[in-house]
Amino acid sequence: MSARLEDAGDRLIVWNGNTKKRGALSPELYACIAEAMEKAAEPRIRAVILTADGPFFCAGGNLNTIIERRKISEEARRGKVDELHDLVRAIRACPVPVIAAVEGGAAGAGLSLALACDLIVAAKDAKFTAAYVKAGLVPDGGLTSAMARLIPRPLAMEMCLLGRPVMAGRFADLGAVNRLAAPGKAMEEAMALTDAIADGPRQAQGVIRGLVADAFEASEADQLDAERNAMAAASGRDEAAEGIAAFLEKRKPSYR
Repeated sequence: MSARLEDAGDRLIVWNGNTKKRGALSPELYACIAEAMEKAAEPRIRAVILTADGPFFCAGGNLNTIIERRKISEEARRGKVDELHDLVRAIRACPVPVIAAVEGGAAGAGLSLALACDLIVAAKDAKFTAAYVKAGLVPDGGLTSAMARLIPRPLAMEMCLLGRPVMAGRFADLGAVNRLAAPGKAMEEAMALTDAIADGPRQAQGVIRGLVADAFEASEADQLDAERNAMAAASGRDEAAEGIAAFLEKRKPSYR
């Protein structure tokens, strides 16, 4: 099985099982991620985790598949890339936080998927690679956009122009990785992170992730308007009533 979706009660876990090909993208993985993003709309779901059954998070596109695509028209090839881009858009639009638990590394479109997530937990020995150039290809999956937001331009250029890997520790130092874990423990750390998320206010968290994502492209004036509208709505919800009461009563809020 090259991918499977686990329903773990208040969270969904997408397992990339394409271990023989270092977690290369597969139609089954696309389908599992798409299903997870759709099911995440259910009120009981508090987070989604993307991870792998094997020792490598995702090696990106299968080069044999890309070779086969040379036989079709450029317009048809655009359609194939759009399938990946639709997946990235779905992750960005997910109503709950999406966490990548990275063991081994993330390369090419696998790196695109990891950076599309809201939070990244990575094993200390994991490597992040944008090696498209080594195959005469260029980044896709929103990788250049994510890099522009998350890491310095010179490092993004070095990764994309030379295809050199960057260790998880360096990404963590730059703030692009949220948690470093001992090798083999990334999923354990990701579960702990989702436990903390699950204790929080679901609606407010969904609005926050949207505001932060939009802030990279919105003008200050538009962002101020968006924050005004979001705050006006949030302050009238039951979540705010419980959160404020808990703060004043010096107790832990209960949002579940």
